[in-house]
Amino acid sequence: MSTEKEEKGYPVGYHVHTHVLADGTQVTHSHGPSGENAGHHHSHPHQHTNTKAVINRLAKAIGHLESVKRMVEDGRDCSEVLIQLSAVKAAINNTGKMILQDHIQHCLVDAIENGDQTELDELNKAIDRFIK
Repeated sequence: MSTEKEEKGYPVGYHVHTHVLADGTQVTHSHGPSGENAGHHHSHPHQHTNTKAVINRLAKAIGHLESVKRMVEDGRDCSEVLIQLSAVKAAINNTGKMILQDHIQHCLVDAIENGDQTELDELNKAIDRFIK
């Protein structure tokens, strides 16, 4: 017989809890038992409040990039292509900012509560890579 935690995708032995964000949104996630998830940085599922918005932004950026590719294939003016590429880069950067904000609000709250320095170190590495 499965438990409610298992039905929601949390393995047996995980501690499940909910955070209430400033806007009233409730975010539920779990922590694995100690020693579990070795080699994996996160012990909670990544179900954040901005997931749908991030997916929509990425879909728009992909469509925009495909249209830039067609511009190049059609021999459009280089200046026009560069302007459109700049717009795609801005869209990607803004999507990255949204992911970062979500990560800080969810993953880092959890890491700080549990004294998880590894998670903070991983965030620093990700930020370094993202801003290059």
